[in-house]
Amino acid sequence: MTTTVGSARLSSDHAAPDPRRWWALTAVATAQLMIGIDLTIVNIALPSMQRSLDLSDPDRQWVITLFALGYGGLLLLGGRLSDLIGRRRSMMIGLTGFALASALGGAAVTPAMLLTSRALQGVFGALLTPSVLATLAATFPTPAERGKAFGIYGTVMGSSSGLGVVLGGLLTDYLDWRWCMYVNLPIAVAAGAGVLYAVRPAPRATGVRVDFAGALLATIGLMALVFGFARAELDGWGAAITVGPLAVGVLAVVVFVWVQSRVAGPLLPLRVVLDRRRGGSYLAVLSLAVGMFAALFFLTFYLQNVLGYSPVRSGLAFLSLTAGLMVGVRAVSPLLMRAPVRSLLVPGLLTIAAGLALLGLVRTDSGYWPHVFPVFLLIGLGSGWVLVTANSTATLGAGADTAVAGAMVMTSQQIGASLGTALLSTIAGTAAAAYLRTHPASAPQAAVHGFNVASLGAAGFLCLAALAVFLVTGRDNSQR
Repeated sequence: MTTTVGSARLSSDHAAPDPRRWWALTAVATAQLMIGIDLTIVNIALPSMQRSLDLSDPDRQWVITLFALGYGGLLLLGGRLSDLIGRRRSMMIGLTGFALASALGGAAVTPAMLLTSRALQGVFGALLTPSVLATLAATFPTPAERGKAFGIYGTVMGSSSGLGVVLGGLLTDYLDWRWCMYVNLPIAVAAGAGVLYAVRPAPRATGVRVDFAGALLATIGLMALVFGFARAELDGWGAAITVGPLAVGVLAVVVFVWVQSRVAGPLLPLRVVLDRRRGGSYLAVLSLAVGMFAALFFLTFYLQNVLGYSPVRSGLAFLSLTAGLMVGVRAVSPLLMRAPVRSLLVPGLLTIAAGLALLGLVRTDSGYWPHVFPVFLLIGLGSGWVLVTANSTATLGAGADTAVAGAMVMTSQQIGASLGTALLSTIAGTAAAAYLRTHPASAPQAAVHGFNVASLGAAGFLCLAALAVFLVTGRDNSQR
């Protein structure tokens, strides 16, 4: 049955090129841009949010965590629902819900309103992203245009974090933190209009059922892992509130895999992750996120707390990350359909590792251009290289599994980001505390020393990840 559905969909998707396909790309990239911006824009606005709504320190952390829980925990279910109700309808529901949730957050007068809006943003974002990737894969099936389309999408996706930081600084400094939520409204309207104009309604895949047991296990497992990693950063790895959720998460994921191997219509068919090219892509994205998001976390604190940059100046400093990413995207896009997967993913990971190694050499008196700029440039270059390759590889030839295969890319990124921020922050904090014991009056130096140790550790991890990806993807790329 699955083979028949997949063949039918592939046949439909490989029809004559849609004359509106580039408008469709603009629309779906704009939709994903909104999600990407939201991942970082709130971080800049958070201190103002806390003062305005009188948020406690624990509640402040939930502003970030609730979005991550909803988004990371429900992406796989969102991928399957996209198949069930149709990707165009799924996108419109996701866009509308995300916009309304953002309006609720902008109008918040109590902490409960803000936290509810953040949770709803995560839920609707998890419905939106898989349908974006499925639409992109279906709209550009030919190798000649696929590389270019995924290159443009990768540029938007990767640069959204830096844009979110810049936009968050500008809106918070010159208007009000509420505009960091309201800014999603015009973006959602523009993307929605583009989707209605340019994206063809795709027939729903016949025979698709929601694997409720798998959905429940995946949601519990992923949410527990994200929550556990978030608490590790605040409470330490040995705290019960950290160990408990992580244990529940691991157990739920193990049971989820067992269930997926036995049900007739699994939420995540194991063939998706057991494909060596896709499995290597997911591993590469997870590893990228471990290093990249921790580095951005460190650099935000370094620029503002050590070098004394304002939020706006810090945001502008992040533009070099976007520049590096755009170079990486332009370099890798022509190679997507010609080069083996391993020869694209591995250099990208090693480039990020080189950037992290340079971050390990930064000092309190380091200048931006000679020391920080090269770090941003290398991390952006490697991230663009890996993200475009992974998104293209994950959705290539996936047939009826396209939405869930694409959702696994973002799921890997969310888990990697949560793990990297928690693990490397713990390493940095431990190293800084040890430094302070021998240098009691050197708080800035201690913080930078902690960043150095954690960054060098992350660089080593990325090198090992590159080796693992090289081995996982294997030599056989005949299906590419």
